[in-house]
Amino acid sequence: MKRTHLPLNGLRVLDAAARYLSFTRAADELAVTPAAVGQQIRTLEDVLGVVLFRRTAKGLELTPEGAAGLDALRRGFLEFEEAVRAMQAQQSSKRLTIAAPRDFTAKWLAARLADYGRTDADLGFAMVASDEGLDFTQANLDLAICLAEEKGEHEGIQIGGTDYVTVGLDGGPKRAIGWPGCPQQDGEAAINVADAGLAIDAAAAGLGRATVPALLAAADIAAGRIKELGRKPGARGYWLIAPIPQWRQKKVKALVAALTA
Repeated sequence: MKRTHLPLNGLRVLDAAARYLSFTRAADELAVTPAAVGQQIRTLEDVLGVVLFRRTAKGLELTPEGAAGLDALRRGFLEFEEAVRAMQAQQSSKRLTIAAPRDFTAKWLAARLADYGRTDADLGFAMVASDEGLDFTQANLDLAICLAEEKGEHEGIQIGGTDYVTVGLDGGPKRAIGWPGCPQQDGEAAINVADAGLAIDAAAAGLGRATVPALLAAADIAAGRIKELGRKPGARGYWLIAPIPQWRQKKVKALVAALTA
């Protein structure tokens, strides 16, 4: 019999009924009705082509056919339990794999992960650059950050809003510094760099003015490296995202709460 066709529900009912030799007590354990237990046993008998129980004057009796597989069945259930415990043990791990654009990690995320890491010495982080796109399964990711208009197919929450700021130096040149995905600007950029983080650094070096996500530029503005010269709403913002199974993990919930506090 193929694994995909194994009657696991029926086998679970068989195990309980064989232990108690009572459909009623088995039903109590399984939180179903005795009639449901009887139906599962009959269905299992049809699938296997054997009789599993007989009713006698003394009560329910397990047939030799039913008894023949019980030891192996119970060993199998113990293996299932071990497998589940092994999978759940990973939930207790405090190591998180996070994908984020390189500039976001450098300008915003790294400092906050450092602060969060100081709250628990067991916390660990593996960083993956997401500039090339996201694949949660291949990279075994717990959480990702992307610059987008919406969270897409995954669960997610936006951080920092969607405002964009134009930054530069007081009295510095007005030529535009462009980067892939930057908001449309008047005329062609005089200088082009690889990402918004490098655009901020170029502005700080006096090469011109860059229009970048406000969240990304906040620390450099606060430190006085650059000055905010203008602000406007944008279509895209930063999203923390993950598929539902990852999003529901305690360690991911705790990290999301820390990053959005």
